[in-house]
Amino acid sequence: MDHKTVAFHTLGCKLNYSETSTLSRTLQASGFVQKEFDETADVYVINTCSVTENADKECRQLVRRIQRRAPESFVVITGCYAQLKPKEIAEIEGVHLVLGAAEKFNIAQHLQDLTKGDSARICSCDIDEVQGFHSSYSHAQRTRTFLKVQDGCDYNCSFCTIPLARGHSRSDSIENVIEKANEIAAQGVKEIVLTGINLGDFGKGNEGGKLREENFYDLIQELDKVEGIERYRISSIEPNLLSEEIIQFVASSEKFMPHFHIPLQSGSNKTLAAMRRRYKRELYAERVAMVKALMPHAAIGVDVIVGFPGETKEDFQETFEFLHSLDVSYFHVFTYSERANTLAIDLKPVVPISERNDRNKILRNLSVQKLNYFSNQFIDTNRKVLFENADKNGMMEGYTDNYIKVQTPHRTEWANNIVDWQLR
Repeated sequence: MDHKTVAFHTLGCKLNYSETSTLSRTLQASGFVQKEFDETADVYVINTCSVTENADKECRQLVRRIQRRAPESFVVITGCYAQLKPKEIAEIEGVHLVLGAAEKFNIAQHLQDLTKGDSARICSCDIDEVQGFHSSYSHAQRTRTFLKVQDGCDYNCSFCTIPLARGHSRSDSIENVIEKANEIAAQGVKEIVLTGINLGDFGKGNEGGKLREENFYDLIQELDKVEGIERYRISSIEPNLLSEEIIQFVASSEKFMPHFHIPLQSGSNKTLAAMRRRYKRELYAERVAMVKALMPHAAIGVDVIVGFPGETKEDFQETFEFLHSLDVSYFHVFTYSERANTLAIDLKPVVPISERNDRNKILRNLSVQKLNYFSNQFIDTNRKVLFENADKNGMMEGYTDNYIKVQTPHRTEWANNIVDWQLR
């Protein structure tokens, strides 16, 4: 195949973005020139998510857009949607290649073998056969990089398709992660965000048939020693895996930022049990209290799902009141959507869509209040801000150590630098 230009589009999580960057570097090493997605390219690669129904629809819309703009181009679909529903994707007019979880990192080889035919080729596999770990990191901008250190999940929450899309929990070795961190530091990057599907489960992964004796606490201690990286953030960590020693280490570290994102999903123990989560709300409250006791200035983000089957008005009110009582900073609110091959799809009673949407709005409003309250506590105080390179209409953005967003007129000398800043 002589095609030499490629464009990427990524749907979904930060992990997908880091993997897209790695696919991009792989194809550039094979002679491809990268183009923007809204330009004409010989090959388009869409890295999909399948956490919500919208991601599936968005994939279809993107393929139609490519067909209109560049009908002669090749379209490759990879990512979670590709693993979960390869036949469905292959039937979308304009798709030529579907790469499952085990094959996406072999994309260069697949493109060499690809010829334009009548039907899409599916290169997928049984998810149970996906064993290897592929390290990835993003490189879209120099200020911050997302470094994948773990993949897959063994938890089987009743609403989630991720174990079906990404397989069993497995991770990189600490040695390899440190090597990647040094590589990133050499590029002038100041901040690394550690990403994974279930980060706190770091350490699982076979080497010569043996399970590694490494864990997430060991990893962050070693990363703390890497020269050149000035900031680390933990993208998300389950409350039952956020141990006291991890919290204490972050509190004592100058490099690990006082910023946690801890999925809750529901403030009702009844709903948490139906979701097959591995903790109760009491443990969650304990973890938040421990973070705040050691780091009163810490930002804490929360994931929450509304409209789960069986969630009554009383259950939702319990979630609202629990979140209201917690000393947290912001929420990511997800409206429950039915996913095939999950346990939750058979649960009753189903919450009407309109009620799900109403609950989402209520929690998003509470999140705005929480974020304002959190940010206002730091007005007239000094915090360190890492400013990003991008010039957005004469303005630049950055984040404090505790994840408060700052905007100011662009100054070149501040780009990719940490500046002492008085919040206003």
